[in-house]
Amino acid sequence: MLPTYPYQGRTYQFDPTQPLDISLPLAPGEDQVNCFWAEPVQVDVIRVGNFVGSVAQGGSTNYQRVHLTPHGNGTHTECYGHISPDPTATLDRHLRRFLFVARVVSVEPRLQPNGDLVVLLADVQRELAGAVAEALILRTLPNDLAKRTRHYSGTNPTYLEPALAHWLATEQVEHLLVDLPSVDREEDGGELLAHHAFWRYPHATRQAATITELIFVPEAVEDGLYLLNLQVTSLVLDASPSKPVLYRLIDPENTTRNS
Repeated sequence: MLPTYPYQGRTYQFDPTQPLDISLPLAPGEDQVNCFWAEPVQVDVIRVGNFVGSVAQGGSTNYQRVHLTPHGNGTHTECYGHISPDPTATLDRHLRRFLFVARVVSVEPRLQPNGDLVVLLADVQRELAGAVAEALILRTLPNDLAKRTRHYSGTNPTYLEPALAHWLATEQVEHLLVDLPSVDREEDGGELLAHHAFWRYPHATRQAATITELIFVPEAVEDGLYLLNLQVTSLVLDASPSKPVLYRLIDPENTTRNS
């Protein structure tokens, strides 16, 4: 008997033994995804007196220190504290639920007159056809494997049209997940228009809303409806490394996996 999850008056089933991980790993070295000129992840062996925190080097246990930049290394989830001076605007304080119904859509960015590639509101609306959910997962096309290891710094990567972020907030989409280093242009003079629009900061701030960047949605994950488990650490920061995991939702009434 599969567990169930209620949503908008319907009861869906899902198989907890079939997770679909859409996060990118955090590992040391230059061959990992990177953006905004962040240093690569670094793992150091702790040494105290005669103790060495490496079994390979003769120690009794592995005991290591990790240096990373959440916004620049791997999949990460952020709250409105990313653009706020408020020290209490931290992810651990404002992300209090971790299961959400999410819709995956695949969209091709459009080339703009200035040479930028932008995900447009009209294209996302067409793919959703009015079927929004608590979370939206955007897979940009083409979905090449190079996304897993690309160094984005200084390349002016694809970003979102601010009108799209504004519309998602209007539609009560609480969690936005993208396979991009940012929802905004790499160099925009600090305006961060899509971030501000999605969080409605600072005048009507959606404090529970989050943005997750640098995901990777494999081809095996079809567009449709999923249960999202948004896993984060308990760092007291505006952002955290994260591990979003999907489970296909099955509608027993329609005998479809996701709709």
